[in-house]
Amino acid sequence: MASKPNIAIIGSGFAGFGASHALSGENVDAVIYEKRAVHGGHTSTHAYGDGYLFDEGPHISFTEDKRLQELFADSLGGSFEKLRAYVDNFWQGHFIKHPAQTSLHGLPTDLVVKCITDFVEATKTPIEDARIENYEDWLLAAFGEGFARTFPMEYTKKYHSTEAKNLTTDWLGPRLYRPTLEQVLVGALDKKSPDVHYVDHFRYPTHGGFVSYLNGFRQRANLEVNSEIVAIDPGARTLTMSGGRVKPYDALVSSVALPSLIPMIKGAPDDVKAAAEKLACTEVVLVNIGVTKPFIKDAHWTYFYDEDICFARLSYPSNFSPNVAPKGCSALQAEVYFSKKWKPRTKPADAYIEPVIDGLLKAGLIDGRDQVNHTSTIVAPYANIIFDHDRPAAVKLIHEYLDEIGIAYCGRFGDWGYIWTDQAFTSGEQAALRALDRLQTRPLGAAAAMGR
Repeated sequence: MASKPNIAIIGSGFAGFGASHALSGENVDAVIYEKRAVHGGHTSTHAYGDGYLFDEGPHISFTEDKRLQELFADSLGGSFEKLRAYVDNFWQGHFIKHPAQTSLHGLPTDLVVKCITDFVEATKTPIEDARIENYEDWLLAAFGEGFARTFPMEYTKKYHSTEAKNLTTDWLGPRLYRPTLEQVLVGALDKKSPDVHYVDHFRYPTHGGFVSYLNGFRQRANLEVNSEIVAIDPGARTLTMSGGRVKPYDALVSSVALPSLIPMIKGAPDDVKAAAEKLACTEVVLVNIGVTKPFIKDAHWTYFYDEDICFARLSYPSNFSPNVAPKGCSALQAEVYFSKKWKPRTKPADAYIEPVIDGLLKAGLIDGRDQVNHTSTIVAPYANIIFDHDRPAAVKLIHEYLDEIGIAYCGRFGDWGYIWTDQAFTSGEQAALRALDRLQTRPLGAAAAMGR
């Protein structure tokens, strides 16, 4: 008697579990292979013996999709915090509400005047009529010189590790709000600026960190940890593990980052390999800080523009849930970005702990080093996609090749796009459906046909 078709899923982040969830009602055997000892991928949570929990970067769920809201809440057992997002910015001693373009109140008068006059000048030309060849062009056309060069262009160098002129604009979506002149003026004249950030409310698990969102999906999935895939043979339809194990598959779903996936594939053409090498992303050193201070500030995260502060963004996990730090203490997490293509890291991760503490002192967020009672680092080699000018053609070529050999890609690093956790989950679902479609249009592999 023949067994069910076997669908292999590589990676146990939101995309991998999205794929597993989509296959749960189908007549297939779906197995998730995870190279680490724990599941979660980019949405992992790291627990420390002193009572601190730190996610692998700041993750929240702010989807408005009712189906996903219910799915995620059910997976958590309904135990989550629902929070009104508050985000701010730090520039040369000033904390101002985000987005900065509608919150200029309190900044130096000469800067406010320049930002407004340059914005007025920029709006004389409709942005659709402006000559835009890169992200720098878009910023100047959208905001004018004063604001663009002071804020987003400086932040781009810290967050994307390169200058705005090296980026395209196909990643923007709702991320950079272009205000009306009235909104700019109100935000400059009144301390209470408009609420126009694209994140309004969000949810976060009450216990266990962000990875707890996967609890229910994990219980229902067939997961094999400590199973690093090192080779894929699309002709024989086999996966080879780091320990030498070989696993057959009938269909394959992968959330592996494309620059790591392509070298694994037997027979990958040279032009596809070259395209994978052109893809750029940031590496982030996450510096985790615990302090003996019960309240830092009311923000959930802050963007930092100053060059003399090494981190681009700081989040306050204790404001997501009170259960990520010991009682009476607070957790902070700083993000320091690098990239192989534009800004290689030359120091070990721990070397950034003291500079981060220096930045916290400069911003007045802690009163002294004696308040620090926890330091640790997490390195995520794949952090954010860099949308440089090599990306579009390279991604197109790689995806066409993967479609051709029957590898259904998904997730932020499989799609190689700027997607959030809910989008990663649905990307996994969609990849699973493509894998099912492929099973229906070709015969099963020999292993399935023989009833392994």
